[in-house]
Amino acid sequence: MCTLCVSLCLVPALVLLLSSRYRVSLTALCRRVLHRLLKLARRKVCVRSTHSFVFSNCTHGKPDSVLETFDLYAETHPSLSLCPQEGEVLDEVVRRVAPLCVLELGTHCGYSSIRILRLLPPGGRLLTVEQDAQSAELAEELILVAGFKHTQFQILTQPSAEAIPALSSHLGPDARLDLILMDHDPQQYLLDLLLLQRLGLLSPAGCVLLVCRPQGPRSLFPLLEHLRAPACSVRARAPGLLELNCHSDRHDGGEGS
Repeated sequence: MCTLCVSLCLVPALVLLLSSRYRVSLTALCRRVLHRLLKLARRKVCVRSTHSFVFSNCTHGKPDSVLETFDLYAETHPSLSLCPQEGEVLDEVVRRVAPLCVLELGTHCGYSSIRILRLLPPGGRLLTVEQDAQSAELAEELILVAGFKHTQFQILTQPSAEAIPALSSHLGPDARLDLILMDHDPQQYLLDLLLLQRLGLLSPAGCVLLVCRPQGPRSLFPLLEHLRAPACSVRARAPGLLELNCHSDRHDGGEGS
């Protein structure tokens, strides 16, 4: 946070030191940088305050109590978690697919991780990726508070582009992904799916992708364009979720209803 504060202070100083010739364009650039820094600061505050509320008010060792406390917090505060309606869709998909290997891209506060873990079949395992170290640490604590053990899940604290090539070492030689939840940077959705396909990490029997679209459907156009073939279907499941079904042996997919 100290680094963030220093960065915010340097933004106006940088503009003042530059000549008037470049001031207009550089001011616009600095505004974009400032917006991103403030967004990052709000995200960290959101994660910390969510963790504090849930940790203090839930019944430890009870996953449903932890989830209910998350939902209670989200009623009056900004939240990075799925809404209850989206959470119910996630529950239904996990029950239907009964996945042994799940990948979550974007751990955030741990809400979705807990929803997934409580419904996994015996022997099921969750790998969840979160590039922000503080978010990963706080989420891990809440997952443990909910009663789950490290044998059931692992948090990879790194960007998805770095985590995905290392998944084989965490999955085991024969394991493949049955379910993927993408709730990180929409700009990475297509790139990460292509990488997962290229590395052969999707289950040969088919893999279900649940994709969050926080920026609306336009943010998913590149991904949907890639999935235009009969081998893959796209189904809207909730205002902010799409369900995609595709196979590892295809590098394209299809769009359905």
